[in-house]
Amino acid sequence: MALVDDQQLVRGGFKMLINSQPDLTVVAEAGNGAEALHALSAVRADVVLMDVRMPGMDGIEATARLLERAAAQPRGSSDAELKVVVLTTFDLDEYALSAIRAGASGFLLKDAPPEELLDAIRTVYRGDAVIAPSTTRRLLDHVAPLLREPTAEVSRHAADIERLTPREREVFGLIAQGLSNPEIAAHLFLSDATVKTHVGHILAKLGARDRVQAVVIAYETGIVAP
Repeated sequence: MALVDDQQLVRGGFKMLINSQPDLTVVAEAGNGAEALHALSAVRADVVLMDVRMPGMDGIEATARLLERAAAQPRGSSDAELKVVVLTTFDLDEYALSAIRAGASGFLLKDAPPEELLDAIRTVYRGDAVIAPSTTRRLLDHVAPLLREPTAEVSRHAADIERLTPREREVFGLIAQGLSNPEIAAHLFLSDATVKTHVGHILAKLGARDRVQAVVIAYETGIVAP
């Protein structure tokens, strides 16, 4: 994984924590977005921990550029699976929304407990999204009117939802409520494997990178209301 933060002491602390784990290794570091783009063109990382506020290119722009580059890679290749977890000291709607719209798979505060940070990295790597619980519902409820403004993208998402089967639409509604796969499985009396298959089909049909993007689509199309 890669660390992007303009404070060397912060990077050092995160690096020590991450490298202490048997399944995690820091392969690249950068002090701003431009350095991150350069570093990650030379080495592959599965997950990037990205600070938001940095001199020069900030974390939001860097996230967007990294994920645009990943999207241009052959489908199914490891380089196309890059995930970003955005870190900030500010629990503010604007940063969280910008991070999500840039394609980030997670949003966490820098003062999160170490175990929460490590769990977020592993969760995002597995393909599930994670957002600071204190931010999730408040953020999306706050920006819901903006998300529902008529645009070509919202119309396309509405058409994509029509392609979901009744069961997929049911699962989609539960994803939008923030339920995990095990919780969905228990609610619908399905196996975890079946739910995972449904979630995969839903994300593919909606053209969503992960669950965060799917929840945003749910708000855009009125599947979920504040």
